[in-house]
Amino acid sequence: MASGSGPVSALWTEINRCGQNGDFTRALKAVNKILHENKDDVTALRCKIVCLIQNGGFKEALNVMNTHTKSLTSDLIGFEKAYCEYRLNRVEHALKTIQGIPEQTDKLKELYGQVLYRLERYDECLAVYKDMIRNSQDDYEEERKTNLSAVLAAQSTWESTSADLGLPENSYELCYNAACFLIGQGQLSQGMQKLQKAEELCRKSLAEDSDVTEEDVDAELAIIHSQMAYVMQLQGRTEDALQLYNQVIKLKPSDVGLLAVTANNIITINKDQNVFDSKKKVKLTSAEGVEHKLAKKQLQAIEINKALLAMYTNQADQCNKMLASLQTQNPEHPRPVLIKVAQLCREKHTPKAFHLLLIMFEGTYEEDIDSAIDVFTQAIQYYQSEQPGAAIHLSLVREAANYKLKYGRKKEATSDLEQLWKQNTNDVHTLAQLISAYSLVDQDKAKALSKHLPSPDTMSFNVDVDELENSHGATYIRKKAAKVVGESQPKEPGPEDIKKKKKKKKGKLPKNYDPKSTPDPERWLPMRERSYYRGKKKGKRKEQVGRGTQGATSGGSAELDASKSASSPPTSPRPGSGTGTAASNAVPPRQQKPAAAGATRKKAPQKKKKGGKGGW
Repeated sequence: MASGSGPVSALWTEINRCGQNGDFTRALKAVNKILHENKDDVTALRCKIVCLIQNGGFKEALNVMNTHTKSLTSDLIGFEKAYCEYRLNRVEHALKTIQGIPEQTDKLKELYGQVLYRLERYDECLAVYKDMIRNSQDDYEEERKTNLSAVLAAQSTWESTSADLGLPENSYELCYNAACFLIGQGQLSQGMQKLQKAEELCRKSLAEDSDVTEEDVDAELAIIHSQMAYVMQLQGRTEDALQLYNQVIKLKPSDVGLLAVTANNIITINKDQNVFDSKKKVKLTSAEGVEHKLAKKQLQAIEINKALLAMYTNQADQCNKMLASLQTQNPEHPRPVLIKVAQLCREKHTPKAFHLLLIMFEGTYEEDIDSAIDVFTQAIQYYQSEQPGAAIHLSLVREAANYKLKYGRKKEATSDLEQLWKQNTNDVHTLAQLISAYSLVDQDKAKALSKHLPSPDTMSFNVDVDELENSHGATYIRKKAAKVVGESQPKEPGPEDIKKKKKKKKGKLPKNYDPKSTPDPERWLPMRERSYYRGKKKGKRKEQVGRGTQGATSGGSAELDASKSASSPPTSPRPGSGTGTAASNAVPPRQQKPAAAGATRKKAPQKKKKGGKGGW
């Protein structure tokens, strides 16, 4: 007996009555009283777990199961454990738990299908629902068909491979999923018609319930309206799409996944305009729990658009961090690399942008030529819409054409080459490449284009080969043939050869040279060895040197000061210094060199200091 609460049977009666009424909080209190008397009562433990799950206490329920693992085996509470793990977004653990349960009941298969859907294992999920619809005999067939149609829509959207199983469309959920399937197949008009039908069925279904308000109807229709706006956006009706997206945002639906997708699509319409609105909307894409509501590709698209928004708002560091994270998660995805290239181009680092593209093509896409060409195509399309005909646009087209030619994709290269040639019909090199590419895929086209080639006469140039080879910078010089002795006879010198002979210059004579006087016979000997040398006289000095401060001279100091000479220019300022006082422009004394008397010095050329940012 439970102390102070009557017999245990009365408590079980209370638990049964509360369960039927849906009052699981009161039932939980009764269960706890029973467990207070017997903490290992298996039935009471299972009832407690059910009450906790019904009240949303999935962590507490899981703790009870993990605490009593000996008495609560997987065959008893396996479904409840897997369900708690699923609701706590521990999907991998839930899958492992389900696979460890020996008996696969219908409710366990239902949960198994939900887990596979969350893991995006659509083929396996499809097989589970097909088996259940085929072999189950209960009242949940329509719910299973709805789930099956959701799987088909997901395959069509994210994998572009799906088959129409001819499911009924008698509910707005089934009709909505059928619309998503068509949109994934690119059938936008048909998809819009299905969405309109789904809206009509939804309004009709909810109108039968008198307790449903108009706000409840708008909230239920929010997901349909958001998908309608998406179709409008794909059709180019951006103004209509933006208006409908904003209506959904104003409703503030409780589904954080729906809010995130709608806000993300508004950001894609805004692009680099209305940045303030995009900054407000981007917060909705980071709400708590979004990562558990959306598919991986949806989350990836949101992160890519966040990086683009950071680029548009000149937040280079934040943009680079996001791109680094995206490349780590999926190194083969081309979009982060393209955004990085665009960011470098915005920073005027175009050579570095091309280098990044080449590294990507020669590294990641070395063996995946199709993916590399796809990257080129996306980059060209971007600049075709943003900066058509700009240098960066045409450079990308040129690189794409060269890449395709390099790997033998001449048919694909023709469109790029034609675009380049139309930009400049005088570009003979591009025309020659285009004719060469067409010669293997369309010879008639090649012949037609060859008519545009210039004639041989216009292509001939008067070039002096010898002069060209001997010019500065020539990398190849033709060697002249060596003369063979006896082949040529010496010819008599003509008048031109006589003129070419240089006259011998006369030797210079001293200024005081007197032709009448006899030269000193001892002039070749050093002064000290000459017979008439008497040595230097002591005690007579023309000037007193060294009497002042160190290095000072008297008398002739003015003659040695180059700055006081009329022919000496002012000292030039140091490279990089601005105009200022004369003292700031003076060269330091230790760097100054005296000029010869009467000579002028040339001013050293100033090196201009490059302005602007460093880099490329």
